[in-house]
Amino acid sequence: MTSQTDRLLASGGAPEDRPDGAGASGGSGGRKPPRRVGVPAVTPQTVLPQTGSIPILEALGPTGPDTSRSAENEGRAAVEAAPTGPVAPPAPIVPAPIVPGPIAPGAVIPTGATAVPRTDDLPARRFLDRELSWLAFNERVLELARDANLPLLERARFLAIFASNLDEFFMVRVAGLKRRIATGLAVTAASGLEPREVLGRIRARAHELQAEHARVWREEVAPALAGEKVGIARWEGLDQEDQQRLHTFFRTQVFPVLTPLAVDPAHPFPYISGLSLNLAVQLRNPVTEKEHFARVKVPPLLPRFVAVDPEDPPADALPGEPFPARFVPLEDIIAAHLDQLFPGMEVLQQHTFRVTRNEDLEVEEDDAENLLQALEKELLRRRFGPPVRLEVAEDIDPDIRAVLVRELGVSESEVYALPEPLDLRGLNVLADLDRPELLFPKFVPVTHRNLAEVESSKPSDIFASVRRRDILLHHPYDAFSTSVQAFLEQAADDPNVLAIKQTLYRTSGDSPIVDALIDAADAGKQVLALVEIKARFDEQANITWARKLEQAGVHVVYGIVGLKTHAKLSLVVRQEVDGLRRYCHVGTGNYNPKTARVYEDFGLLTCDPQVGEDLSRLFNQLSGYAPKTAYRRLLVAPRSLRSGLVDRVEGEIANHQAGLPAGIKLKLNSIVDEVLIDALYRASQAGVPVDVVVRGICAIRPGVPGLSENIRVRSVLGRFLEHSRVFWFAGGGEPVVYIGSADMMHRNLDRRVEALVRLRDPRDVAELERLLDLTMDPETASWHLAEDGTWTRHHLDEAGDPLRDLQAHLIATRRGKPAARRR
Repeated sequence: MTSQTDRLLASGGAPEDRPDGAGASGGSGGRKPPRRVGVPAVTPQTVLPQTGSIPILEALGPTGPDTSRSAENEGRAAVEAAPTGPVAPPAPIVPAPIVPGPIAPGAVIPTGATAVPRTDDLPARRFLDRELSWLAFNERVLELARDANLPLLERARFLAIFASNLDEFFMVRVAGLKRRIATGLAVTAASGLEPREVLGRIRARAHELQAEHARVWREEVAPALAGEKVGIARWEGLDQEDQQRLHTFFRTQVFPVLTPLAVDPAHPFPYISGLSLNLAVQLRNPVTEKEHFARVKVPPLLPRFVAVDPEDPPADALPGEPFPARFVPLEDIIAAHLDQLFPGMEVLQQHTFRVTRNEDLEVEEDDAENLLQALEKELLRRRFGPPVRLEVAEDIDPDIRAVLVRELGVSESEVYALPEPLDLRGLNVLADLDRPELLFPKFVPVTHRNLAEVESSKPSDIFASVRRRDILLHHPYDAFSTSVQAFLEQAADDPNVLAIKQTLYRTSGDSPIVDALIDAADAGKQVLALVEIKARFDEQANITWARKLEQAGVHVVYGIVGLKTHAKLSLVVRQEVDGLRRYCHVGTGNYNPKTARVYEDFGLLTCDPQVGEDLSRLFNQLSGYAPKTAYRRLLVAPRSLRSGLVDRVEGEIANHQAGLPAGIKLKLNSIVDEVLIDALYRASQAGVPVDVVVRGICAIRPGVPGLSENIRVRSVLGRFLEHSRVFWFAGGGEPVVYIGSADMMHRNLDRRVEALVRLRDPRDVAELERLLDLTMDPETASWHLAEDGTWTRHHLDEAGDPLRDLQAHLIATRRGKPAARRR
């Protein structure tokens, strides 16, 4: 489930940066209570037959996972809020003791050795609430839709992204919190807020944001689009000719698939599937004068918005003149023909409504004979999760609203009355129109300069290029198709390649990556694919790929029981004149050619022997038994990633005290891990400058005197989803930089297999340092985070002129053109 609306998903989300949360309970009878997918087992287990998974404790060895973190990991603290009001300011700060001893420039710090630091000298309210921070992220998306300087159709796209984001937030985070509160498992959040207080604040803020979202569409974007002959029309506004075309469409395409469901003593209230759009219809029998209630589901497989105008331009259209592109909601067409669904009945009124349900998954992995089959069964049950939100038309009849509230079992605080049309995710149909003047300028990625053959039209020899030097890719500016995709396609076709090992978390529907692996297996190469079939909302697609790969002879495994494999890794073993050589790719993003065009990510292509050995060890750990695995260039979760980063932070503190260059620069999707944040607070207290660029959730309170006055937090959103993870440390004058798959969240550090790789080429290290500095530059447009959790957009200078747009700047400079300050 990857679409253009996924480009700004939080927590991300992505794609893998989607909101995390607990799933619906599925236990019954004498079974153990179900455990969430991704939660580590607490006792050693045996290998699951046919799953390809290995037990977590055996895989990780006797030390177990990296457990240096705080209370929220045990309870996955909640998302509920009731009373609103400001969060209490932090208490006065007592500077924390600092670890003595400088770290030599470029030193390799042993991982896993950091003890859990003291926190009793830090203020209790030092963390922002993760759920409220996510809502603030989605508000930043909404700010883009409000920006009159952006192209109109892109503003419509941002409205669709906002709606899609919020749906998934309710399906996972809010649903998980409700379930934990109901079962008594919710604990106080790291922010200090009680679960019900969090839930109340979420509901209050979500009501405000959804109302503003509807207002921006109705009062700003829709009128502006109408001026360009583009927009959403309503049935009553169509002329007779338009309606006649749609009469035919209804009769031939819609009516045959509709199923009206009556509600009476013989027909119980029907099940309403999650995110489906429905019509609540009030009818009257003209003979008995008795009133009845019925529900009509809007078919989800038909277009959400139906084109009104013919595809061909009108005969009197001038050359080059844009012709109208109007759409009408499908529910309007159905409502206009209800008399055909209920012949002999009087239609008194009809209103649209929509339900959001808990759609997270639970699979008891330790008991599953076959993980694929267990997950497929759970996918069928996903549709039947308890409701967490009811959206209704703002003019709905109070009696009908009361029926829906009662039958669906929601509270009044979970009802969101909004102007029609509901469910604006469908606005993507507008954003996909061929109206270049209303869209961002066309962008075509370029082949990386170290992969481009200047005087040849032939594809570059990826292996020869990588032998010359490491290649740091920056997508989407560097083309995925001529780099990562070409790397795997050439490996599949190269007779000297003996083996390919690959992780797959999310990939596209017509994946050339999967095709390359199948081609390699057909050619007799040894191919291992580690498919993460528990990738949220892409489970069914990944099951399909897993079976297709297995049928082609690829060795398919599903990783370690209790852990999602989120690392982005590819390993190619090639026979060369001087022996075997391992070629590697370690990235921050998925092996998905479609999202690679709109997701900003880094990837490293290298044949460095240390990286090759590390990847071989990690793949062996994931596919077999390797409990005592150690790594040279990688930090790997859940065992050593958190402690390795904390060691680096403490090294910067020691370097600063020794008078050596010190500093920390991070670029992430989200940061909520209390142990790492506390380490950054201690670095700030010691005087180490800390810069954090975060797209989504941020639990850091920057700028608090005595605690975080040396921490700055910025956020950049735009046409591309900022998805990369970069960790830069000054290193006493010899900077140390890692890139990889992990955000600083509990799920990444404790319940996933993640990998960061250290960059060695000074040119790559300098390139990332320049990018981070450019992002933090006051001349670059961004949002600034204050200590109270509010984000302020800085996109105009003192004269009111636009600041530098980072993404537009990178597009221009990647092509060697002068960069404008903004779009």
